[in-house]
Amino acid sequence: MFIPFRDENPSRSTPIVNYLLIALNILAFMHELSLGSYRLPVFFQIYGIIPFEYTHHVDIPPPSAIPLNLFTAMFLHGGFTHILGNMWFLWIFGDNVEDAMGHFRYLVFYLLTGLIASFTHILLSPNSTVPMIGASGAISGVLGAYFVLYPGARIVALVPIWFMITTVVLPAYLYLGLWVIIQLIFGFGSIGAHGAAGGVAWFAHIGGFIAGALLVPIFAVRRRHPPRYYWW
Repeated sequence: MFIPFRDENPSRSTPIVNYLLIALNILAFMHELSLGSYRLPVFFQIYGIIPFEYTHHVDIPPPSAIPLNLFTAMFLHGGFTHILGNMWFLWIFGDNVEDAMGHFRYLVFYLLTGLIASFTHILLSPNSTVPMIGASGAISGVLGAYFVLYPGARIVALVPIWFMITTVVLPAYLYLGLWVIIQLIFGFGSIGAHGAAGGVAWFAHIGGFIAGALLVPIFAVRRRHPPRYYWW
């Protein structure tokens, strides 16, 4: 997958909520680092989402923070690469979506698509006892909104070729379309592993993206200024 470097789609307003979300994720990760290798798994068990507990109405010890963990799980990450990748995507694509929706609407949209992504994972992996954590579901909702709002915006992506790195410019609809295809491939390939092969809840990404794309008409307000740069 090409790594997004930046988009040529300047925002017309300061993405205050996007900055706040990134800051909260970083603060939560710093707290995780302070827990140590022994307490951290317990922390994930309490504040992450365990589908089995929701589908079977059973609380696996230690007691989970149900239903609060539906929200806390969005701000937890399993390592440096996990949080770095998520926050990088949020940094690139979140500002324009917030610009189109306004600050409060964007916050509600982000949390709502995150919830939908989580419930998608719960429904498709009802017997999973592995805690699901990460902002990926909500960020997938942001990507879905970006796909609908700015399909022609140009995405500059990094392409590693052996020991070299080059760049390629793609329209947002193509870049994000390829992203969705990858999620679907790995998602269907992970069905036998309860939808979370390799520790990734692929169908949560898909559910979040579809929700984000469908909810755009409800949350997006009329943009005063169209994006300056388009593929064509």
